[in-house]
Amino acid sequence: MTRFHHGTHYTVENARIYTLPDEPVPIYVSGFGPKAVQLAGRIGDGFICTMPDADLLRTFRETGGADKPTQAGMKVCYAPTEVQAVATAYRIWPNEHLPGELAQVLPTPRHFEQAAELVTPEMVADALPCGPDPDPYIEAVHSYVDAGFDEIYVQQIGPDQDAFFDFWQHKVQVGIGAARVSG
Repeated sequence: MTRFHHGTHYTVENARIYTLPDEPVPIYVSGFGPKAVQLAGRIGDGFICTMPDADLLRTFRETGGADKPTQAGMKVCYAPTEVQAVATAYRIWPNEHLPGELAQVLPTPRHFEQAAELVTPEMVADALPCGPDPDPYIEAVHSYVDAGFDEIYVQQIGPDQDAFFDFWQHKVQVGIGAARVSG
């Protein structure tokens, strides 16, 4: 099939994918409220959520997602101290903590900058695992496991990815395994 696109910033003519996959690519649908989750159950090949909400997962399963895969995503910020981690997360990703649906309706980056002024470092510290203590990370992972999610994806906020992966491997992953054995 040949595609044409004449847009404001570029024009594409005769675009074509030459090596199509044998099967269609699965489409996972994200949802945070009952209507979106019901839609995900009906039309999605899987479900994605950023809240460890067992009720949303149950809604997905009951509305067509019975044996479809589910994925969860959570943000964290590792740093040598909790103060450094909170400061990094607050500086780089304050919009994660905007109230209600505000982050879904803001039209421009400038609006996000303005709304981010509503966020405080204390809100960041309360909302996500920050710093060198593995226990909040382990608890967060278990909240998604307990809710029933199949896979959990973790995003490190901040530039020191190598230190984060070392921390995760030697402190968090070990703690998750220990908790699973003892729990």
